[in-house]
Amino acid sequence: MTQSSGPELRRTLGVGDAVVIGLGSMIGAGVFAALAPAARTAGTGLLLGLAVAAAVAYCNAASSARLAARYPQSGGTYVYGRERLGPFWGYLAGWAFVVGKTASCAAMALTVGAYVWPGQAHAVAVAAVVALTAVNYGGVQKSAWLTRAIVAVVLAVLALVVVVCLGSGGSDAGRLDIGASGGVGGVLQAAGLLFFAFAGYARIATLGEEVRDPARTIPRAIPLALGITLAVYVCVAVAVLSVLGPDGLARASAPLADAVRAAGMPELAPVVRVGAAVAALGSLLALILGVSRTTLAMARDRHLPGALAAVHPRFQVPHRAELAVGAVVAVLAATVDVRGAIGFSSFGVLAYYAIANASAWTLDPAPRHRLVPAAGLLGCAVLAFALPVGSVVAGVGVLVVGVVAYGVRGRWVAAR
Repeated sequence: MTQSSGPELRRTLGVGDAVVIGLGSMIGAGVFAALAPAARTAGTGLLLGLAVAAAVAYCNAASSARLAARYPQSGGTYVYGRERLGPFWGYLAGWAFVVGKTASCAAMALTVGAYVWPGQAHAVAVAAVVALTAVNYGGVQKSAWLTRAIVAVVLAVLALVVVVCLGSGGSDAGRLDIGASGGVGGVLQAAGLLFFAFAGYARIATLGEEVRDPARTIPRAIPLALGITLAVYVCVAVAVLSVLGPDGLARASAPLADAVRAAGMPELAPVVRVGAAVAALGSLLALILGVSRTTLAMARDRHLPGALAAVHPRFQVPHRAELAVGAVVAVLAATVDVRGAIGFSSFGVLAYYAIANASAWTLDPAPRHRLVPAAGLLGCAVLAFALPVGSVVAGVGVLVVGVVAYGVRGRWVAAR
């Protein structure tokens, strides 16, 4: 199959920039919020759930890196599925990504509002979306610079939490019991929830058309970003568990802020809240960046309005796609509380990566090269259907709507 035609984006990102964008996507609001619900389902098996999520994320990252090196275009798995499996599977991956991640954008915007000004969360959320859309409009290099600053702040806050918790008299290694009080189902459901916090490495792949020497840069950047993120998450999880324990973590409304209070440093709780707000901003910035690039790729193939495929002559960004995504997210952030959609978003992300692994399976028939894609595909399927029933039903429903839309479009094109 041939690649999509259309104006190309400017290649400005090196390995460091790509790693930073991946870190900004992963080390975001998820690490501040996902630990508590995961602890509620897994109990003492929280760290096991984190290990399972990391293993599946590694398989997905390895498959994505191989595919991105072969197909250095914007669009990520939308492009890989189209080229390796056929137009329908590429479309389904793009649909799952755009719909699921648009909901995630709104959720992250509302998270910013909730931390910055709880009484005016919706207004702050809209302002955040407008501001970050403007940053993305100015060029991907500006987005990379801002992401680098956000990542530095968030890592500093997380390091502070780890040092305070592990260095306090309230820290007890006995609370790190590696068991599975929530059972196998609880561990898998926790892994599905925690996987949401790992999923940002796809942003590197979706920016394939803006990376210098993508065949070399992307396969290096994705595992580097994932490895750093895993190390950070393990340190944070161990530190918080050592102070709160599985039961205390499960009851926490703001786990990291509660952890520093339990460690005897309540004056640091506001600092953690600021870190959470900044992290949510970083996630929102990277999400808008990734969704707009997948929208660009789908518009090039007329699965979305062709006008969204335009590239700005000066800034070399898909400006219409960015404005459209920003507008939809701003409306959602102003009118709807979409935090309950995180589970369905996780389902969509896992479906997206399942298609990535299936695509990577076709790259090389050698059994040793198919082992990782097979493990990733199985892992995505297991984690997706281990999510809460409501999330699974909503996720399947969204995919069905996408399939129907694809069929209607096919008939309309054939009738012309």
